[in-house]
Amino acid sequence: MTSNNPKKKYGHYVQPILVILDFLLINLLFIATCIICPEVRLVNTRTIWLLVNMSYFPVVFWLSNIRSLRALHLDQIVFSSFQAVGLHALFFLSMLSFLNISHIPTIAFVIFYGMCFVLLPLSWIISRHLVKYYRSRGRNSTRVIIIGTNATARRLQEEMTSDSGYGYSLLGCFDDKCSENFKGNYLGDIDDLDAFIKENDIDEIYYTLSGENEKALRTVIRIADNNVVQFYYVPQLSRYLSRGFELYKIGAVPVLSGHRNPLKKLSNKVLKRTFDVLFSSVVLLFSPIIFIPVAIAIKISSPGPVFFKQLRTGYRGRDFYCWKFRTMKVNADSDRKQAQKDDPRKTKVGNFLRKTSIDELPQFINVFLGDMSVVGPRPHMLKQTHDYTELIDKYMVRHLIKPGITGWAQVNGYRGLTEELWQMEKRVEYDVWYIENWGFMLDLKIIVRTVLNAIHGEENAF
Repeated sequence: MTSNNPKKKYGHYVQPILVILDFLLINLLFIATCIICPEVRLVNTRTIWLLVNMSYFPVVFWLSNIRSLRALHLDQIVFSSFQAVGLHALFFLSMLSFLNISHIPTIAFVIFYGMCFVLLPLSWIISRHLVKYYRSRGRNSTRVIIIGTNATARRLQEEMTSDSGYGYSLLGCFDDKCSENFKGNYLGDIDDLDAFIKENDIDEIYYTLSGENEKALRTVIRIADNNVVQFYYVPQLSRYLSRGFELYKIGAVPVLSGHRNPLKKLSNKVLKRTFDVLFSSVVLLFSPIIFIPVAIAIKISSPGPVFFKQLRTGYRGRDFYCWKFRTMKVNADSDRKQAQKDDPRKTKVGNFLRKTSIDELPQFINVFLGDMSVVGPRPHMLKQTHDYTELIDKYMVRHLIKPGITGWAQVNGYRGLTEELWQMEKRVEYDVWYIENWGFMLDLKIIVRTVLNAIHGEENAF
């Protein structure tokens, strides 16, 4: 079916144009590298230039399609661009090794990929805003209709029309019986669907009715297939079930998992655990440089042990001993009372250790032993677990993975004291989001932000 909509005429050129712009940027950065580092020209420049361009093809096929997605957050754009640079470097270095090309100066790699890490994300952000602006003007729009006028249809309608930059042109909804409280554009019953599609050049159909209505479902799928229209089935889930579901199968029966957990996959588990062991091993190898002077300072500041160990809730609700440098005078409230801003129990040395997060370094022992991960939801005292389980929905969901030294909630400002219930609710919300959206690049992002926060100092670190 050929498009008759002039506003869609050039829409299919958007993705190829973005890819071409990427190649232009990569080539400009290569030229800039040759100018800044003339030694590169002493090697076979034409071969290197060819390899630089060939190495971007895997990026085009694997990652750059994300730029055409409509409802995409800035974080996803930036980290996808970082992944693109990393993937390019992997293929480029692999081909250099395969061809036995080893005379390129290291500084050339630093210059080229340094510029890539800055300018490619910037390019993706700018192009994303331009595409959204283009779509908000009615161009590159996707013409859609919704089957149903129920609560699911209404929520879908709200999301599609919430941002014109998404580029959805929602023409209306079809249903054999229009709901009384439906406020959208009702187009008629399903019998009118076929004629409407033929007359209005529809791209996508979103079916929100019950899958048990077999006759209606079969009819809509047949009409979509006959008119070459993309068909989407939208499950009737309560708005309170807003978490990311994951589709599985038991035989031929599709099943939605209530919690999307990428770390259930063996490959992801191995990747995360391998990183934890390597990272914690390096830290512990050099730990005496920090541990010895800190231990001396703690012993001088107040009587008591150097380390403080406390039972906390870990993976799948199991208790474990979490290690820290002791930052307080020995007291009877340590297992039930959180540290306050001007807590009289803290020592001067302890206050410094907390401000700089040095007190958490012994937890790399927990990471090495497998009780914790470098990144994950922060482990809480047993009393907190007992209290908040009764007060906060999904609280125990945060224990579906190992607790971490730092986490998504912490780098977003929810660390330290939780005086009010909403603060812990937000922390749990961020923890659950992290579990459902885990990725290795996300872990690296959290580690970098944790280090930067420690350098700059954090308001809630006390």
